[in-house]
Amino acid sequence: MYRNFIKRIFDFFAALVGLLIVSPIFLVLVISLFILNNGKPFFYQARSGKNGKLFTIIKFKTMTDKTDNEGNLLPVVDRVTKVGGICRKLSLDELPQLLNILRGDMSLIGPRPLLPRYLDRYNKRQYRRHEVMPGITGWAQVNGRNAISWEQKFEYDVYYVDNQSISLDLKIVLKTIDKVINRKDINNSDNIDMPEFFGSND
Repeated sequence: MYRNFIKRIFDFFAALVGLLIVSPIFLVLVISLFILNNGKPFFYQARSGKNGKLFTIIKFKTMTDKTDNEGNLLPVVDRVTKVGGICRKLSLDELPQLLNILRGDMSLIGPRPLLPRYLDRYNKRQYRRHEVMPGITGWAQVNGRNAISWEQKFEYDVYYVDNQSISLDLKIVLKTIDKVINRKDINNSDNIDMPEFFGSND
């Protein structure tokens, strides 16, 4: 009952209340990023959700679209704005995903939604991460975040699928708060993204 009914109700009202609480910060970031990113405060990208269904994720745009002389995007570290860097450090770039939760695309807690091109690269076990709604934070995020391998992330995701419960979700929320406040399990730079996932050997 929790998985199929109660959790969705909780997600909706938590996201609604959350947006009201952070609305002053939200507005400041929208205005700041609107100015810094030439009228584009938000970043939109297709991601794979529950059962592999595609949806458009919404995040604050933390990087410019600067390119080199050949038209290729510059490295992430060269495109992150000062405000964008602060957003990344404090995980504020994730706030617009509360809108995804209200729309029913995501949950507060679940495996992170990844790029659609990865769908054909998962093995059978890894694909099970799509049996539940993707989340803003999840079991993998509080057990290593971007400091662990893709394979380990997916093992944590499958663990969550098999053990989803109120108690586990509460544990993830508390650990997420601790990770954000104490800046744990993050690679050397917040301005370096995870390498692309090309599939596992098994």
